[in-house]
Amino acid sequence: MLRISTNLYLSDSEIELNAIRSQGAGGQNVNKVSSAIHLRFDITASSLPEKYKHRLLALQDHRINNEGVVVIKAQQHRTRDRNRTDALERLCKLVQNVMTEPKKRITTRPSRAAKRKRLDEKTRRGQTKELRKKVLD
Repeated sequence: MLRISTNLYLSDSEIELNAIRSQGAGGQNVNKVSSAIHLRFDITASSLPEKYKHRLLALQDHRINNEGVVVIKAQQHRTRDRNRTDALERLCKLVQNVMTEPKKRITTRPSRAAKRKRLDEKTRRGQTKELRKKVLD
């Protein structure tokens, strides 16, 4: 069981973990050891509450494909166990970010004093630039 919060858990059957070979430098070890982890998590088939599913699917995240599957590749560490832990932590953080309710934006307008101050500054700046011109006789 992956613990997301105090009252939200994901079962191990919902998370698919595959060991694959890592990319990049590493010498002979990288060619023979499958230490990277490929995590797949199907959002639509999961036991998450509906509002979290909708928020996850609405995210513009490169880790979520068109079918609604989260794909995380962890290959930062040398051991499979640490990469597995890293992948699960990243999935946990992704779900935790969606759990917080986004604040509604309240549209505001600049005050009359702020508008006046901005226009006065523009006028002052224009006068400074006007003084830089050549004087014509």
